[in-house]
Amino acid sequence: MALSRAECVALDAADPLSRFRDEFVLPDGTIYLVGNSLGAPPRAAAAAVARAVEQEWGGRLVGAWNASGWFDLPLTTGDRIAPLIGAGPGQVAVGDSTSIAIVKTVSAALGLRPGRRVIVSNPADFPTDRYVVEGLAGALGGYEIRDVSGPDALPDALSGEVACVLLSEVDYRTGARHDTEAITALVQESGALMIWDLCHSVGAYQVDVSAADFAVGCTYKYLNGGPGAPAFVYVNPRHQDEARHLLTGWHGHAAPFAFEPGFRPADGIRRFTVSTPPVMSFAPLNASLDIWEHVDLAAVRAKSVALTSLFIELVEEFCAPYGLWLVSPRDPERRGSQVSFGHPDGYPVMRALIDRGVHGDFRAPDVLRFGFAPLYIRFADVHDAAVLLAEVLKKEHWRDDRYGRRLAVT
Repeated sequence: MALSRAECVALDAADPLSRFRDEFVLPDGTIYLVGNSLGAPPRAAAAAVARAVEQEWGGRLVGAWNASGWFDLPLTTGDRIAPLIGAGPGQVAVGDSTSIAIVKTVSAALGLRPGRRVIVSNPADFPTDRYVVEGLAGALGGYEIRDVSGPDALPDALSGEVACVLLSEVDYRTGARHDTEAITALVQESGALMIWDLCHSVGAYQVDVSAADFAVGCTYKYLNGGPGAPAFVYVNPRHQDEARHLLTGWHGHAAPFAFEPGFRPADGIRRFTVSTPPVMSFAPLNASLDIWEHVDLAAVRAKSVALTSLFIELVEEFCAPYGLWLVSPRDPERRGSQVSFGHPDGYPVMRALIDRGVHGDFRAPDVLRFGFAPLYIRFADVHDAAVLLAEVLKKEHWRDDRYGRRLAVT
C-alpha cells in the first residue's frame, strides 16, 4: 500500500527543503506540477523587477549599464548558474533563448570539426532542437542530419563523418534521464563533439557537463527565472579560444565600444554572447539564483526521487481501473523529476484535472505530464493530486465537451 495522507504530512514536517516553499508564490488551492515547463515565481522576483525599473533604470538611466552592472549580466549570471551544471567560472554565458544557444553551439562545433559533415540528433527530443539543426544544415549546405532513436542507437550512428551530437539529457515527454558521462565519452572517442540540452534537468538534480564540449539550457523551468527568462550556454574551456559561431553580434566583439567595422571575437566565454542582454528578464532570474545559492542539490535529488516514486505508486493504486499507463521509466535512476502517464483521452483528462486545482500539462498524442519541483512541492500535494486524478477518471469529468476543445498552449 502507498503512503497515507497523514504519512505524507509527516514527511513534509521532516523535509529539509520545506523552508524553501515560502520563497515562492503559489496560489491557494493549487497543486502546481508544471515546474518542468514554467517554474513558480520567487517571492522576491517582483521586488527585483521593481528595483531594476525604479532604482536602476529610473534612477540611473543609461548610466545603469555601468553602475548597475547591466553590461556584464550575461557573464556574472553565468557564473551563478555554473555550479548548478558542474561548470566553473568563465564557462557559462546567459542571454538570448535556447534556440539561439543551439545555433551558437552547433555552428561552433561544426567549425571545430571541418571536413566532418554529419550532425546526429534525436527527432524525439524537444522539437526546437531538431528545427534549429535542420535550419543550420540547410543554410550552411552540405550537411547531413543522422537520426538516432535514443542513446542506445548511438554506437551505430557514430562514424568518422560525424561532427557533433546534440541530445537532451532528459526526454521532455517521458522524463527518461540519460547517462551524460557515458554518452559524452562514447561520442568524444569517435572524434565528434558532444552538445547537451539541459532544459529538463538543470535545477532538478545534480548536473555535471564538465566533460562535454558544449551545453545549453533554459532558466524558466526548475530554475524559476520567469517566462522568457534568458537561456545559457556552456563552452568547455578547451574550446573557448578557438570556437567561432555564426551569430557574431556586437556584444561578442573583443572591443564592443570601439565600433570597429569588422568582427573580432572576444576572448573566452564572452564571445558566446551576441546582443544587448534583456536586463529586466535578468532581474527575476537573479532573484531565483539568490535562493539556489543556499540549496543542497543532493537533497533536491533525494526529494525528487521520493516525490516521483510516490506519485507513481499512488496513481497506480488509485487509478488502476481507468486506462492509465506509465510512460516514464520506473527506475528512478533513469528518471528526471517528472512523471508521465498515457491515456487515450489525455488532453481532456488534463483539462478537467487543472480545473480541479492540479496543474500538469499535455504532450501529444496521449501523454499527461507532471513535473515535481522539490523546492516547493510537498508530499501531501502528491497525495492530493493522485486522489483528484482518480476522481476525474472515476467520475469521468473529462467527458465535458469544453475539455475537448484545444487551447493554443497545451
